[in-house]
Amino acid sequence: MGMYLNPGNMGFRQIVNGAYVDKTGMIDFVNSSLDTMDRLLCVSRPRRFGKSFAARMLCAYYDRSCDSRELFAGLNIGKTASFGKFLNQFDVIYLDITRFLSIATDARRIVPDIQTEVIQELREAYSENVRADESILANAMF
Repeated sequence: MGMYLNPGNMGFRQIVNGAYVDKTGMIDFVNSSLDTMDRLLCVSRPRRFGKSFAARMLCAYYDRSCDSRELFAGLNIGKTASFGKFLNQFDVIYLDITRFLSIATDARRIVPDIQTEVIQELREAYSENVRADESILANAMF
């Protein structure tokens, strides 16, 4: 389990253990778009309206490095027909851009720094599929 690649479900588990309003209906919507022409989604919300919570929830559900069945079984998604179809079936990349912004000494370095760190994790996980000289994230993922 990495910092960026397959971060697991602990972030969402901590949210659910607090005051949590169930938004797992979003997962059923995302599930319905997978394997279709509408599979590219943008989850946007105003500032301070739960984008990070939504991202952690989606990571915990799809991340193949963990077992999230019991975490989601009692929530709204657990009552849907699509619940188990995609549960923990994918590699997930989770990026907290605010972290990169907070440590950046030069704004022009943010994207290259993100690429470097994520590619390093991809190399560790999939060394045979990521060229040693690759420095562009989009190329490293194919």
